Amino acid sequence: MKKLALVNAVIVIGLSIPAVTPVAAAQGATASDTGTIAWSPCPDSDPNLGTLLKGLECGSVEVPLDYARPGGQKIKLALTRAKHTVTDDQYKGVVLLHRGQWPGPISRDMPTRYAKGTTGLAKDVGAAYDWIGFDPRGVGASEPAIVCDPSYINPMLADPVPKTAADERNAVAKAKAYAKSCGDKYGDLLDHFTTKDSARDLDRMRIALGQEQITYYGIDWGGYLGSVYATMYPTRVKRMVLDSVPSPSGVGYRNQMSKNITSEQNAGLFFAWVAEYDSVYHLGTTADEVESNYYKGQDALRAAPVDGRIGPGEWANVFEQVVYRSWTWVSRAKILSDFVVRGDATALRADSPTPGFPQQNRVAMTNAVNCTEGRWPKDWKVWSATLTGQYAAGNHLLTWSNGWYGAPCAFWPVQPQAPVRVGSTSADILLVQPQYDNAHGMFGALDMRTRFPNSRLIMEAGGHNVGSALSANNNPCLNTYVGDYLRDGTRPTASWGIDATCQAAADPVPPTS
Repeated sequence: MKKLALVNAVIVIGLSIPAVTPVAAAQGATASDTGTIAWSPCPDSDPNLGTLLKGLECGSVEVPLDYARPGGQKIKLALTRAKHTVTDDQYKGVVLLHRGQWPGPISRDMPTRYAKGTTGLAKDVGAAYDWIGFDPRGVGASEPAIVCDPSYINPMLADPVPKTAADERNAVAKAKAYAKSCGDKYGDLLDHFTTKDSARDLDRMRIALGQEQITYYGIDWGGYLGSVYATMYPTRVKRMVLDSVPSPSGVGYRNQMSKNITSEQNAGLFFAWVAEYDSVYHLGTTADEVESNYYKGQDALRAAPVDGRIGPGEWANVFEQVVYRSWTWVSRAKILSDFVVRGDATALRADSPTPGFPQQNRVAMTNAVNCTEGRWPKDWKVWSATLTGQYAAGNHLLTWSNGWYGAPCAFWPVQPQAPVRVGSTSADILLVQPQYDNAHGMFGALDMRTRFPNSRLIMEAGGHNVGSALSANNNPCLNTYVGDYLRDGTRPTASWGIDATCQAAADPVPPTS
């Protein structure tokens, strides 16, 4: 399949990065402020993660809700650990892990895969560290974990594309009510769910883990969190891998709206791939024909929702994954083919569960962080003009869905805070970036490379999976770079902009072709 022109994605001549004055290194807490972690075996079954914690150890750390009042109210952060299996003289310390997708996703299940080397990480590296998963403040098993009005995404999403002015007004009213529900339920707590707060939490975890320095692996928002930590505590970073990197320059509205354009580009890659396998899916031999069938399926749900709960909004959510991860293409193409060609909604039902706690928590926390620390227009007319213009320009797939996801930020009940001015000349960082990262493009990684002059950037040419290394993406070149770095600090020789390149793995092949 032809990829978009490489040169358009990686030209950095003339790239303008605003001057950055990093915040002064934050004062660290002491061991007496945190205590130690009382580890115990995790339960064999977790209400949100099933059996994924089996074999790990569970523990928690108490941190201040408000770091301006460290002696005040405390909250609890939930952690997991997979211990090193090497001898003490080969032990390399701890690696804290966060999977990103902004702050909402639970990350306590991550250590098992890294410790056992099932991610593509060299087994000697996996065995040498303690791998630490954690749910950030407000998320998962951390307390409190926030959930606002559940009716915003349950029992059924509204049609994402407003057909009339009244449709848009109704959707705006729902977003406004959702924001109000968060304020009514959590009040002043909402002032303390920022990436800066979570970075301070990371340092409390470091102390409780008994470490002078930490190694960190973060994807997407997890990568942004790592960059904020490296700015605030540069001497506390041993090694840091940031994968699929957001741009600190666009925190808030700008980053949110840019996804609508990159989503359309990556959707085109998916539709073209499906067309290559028309003998399997029978959805057309061109990307345009497949795209037409995608909207045919969405229109059918608009007219008659499946089971009264799966409509055009749920359809968009199911297919959102194809623009972030190519390893979902096979399952989504099957859903599309089954429903449009055969009228069979079985696979669609299986991929459209009723939103429970993890989904509700994720929506609440994504807004809690985004709305508090980014710049967001408070006049809905600005949003409407942007979304209408992007949709009219042909960005149909997720423009309005993405808009409604972030719409509560127009009405968020707490005052926004200025994000951290990210950057450090000393922190030891490895950046890994897929070329066609739907969430951030290449700009985020190039921006971060400039802000951390001591970093190195590896681009995955042709890659379009958020979380490109140590993942289902299965790229041995990237995995080797990351493994070597975690083993002994080896990084590519410094260049300008992009320091090394790996070719993306081949696109998936349908099992029946």
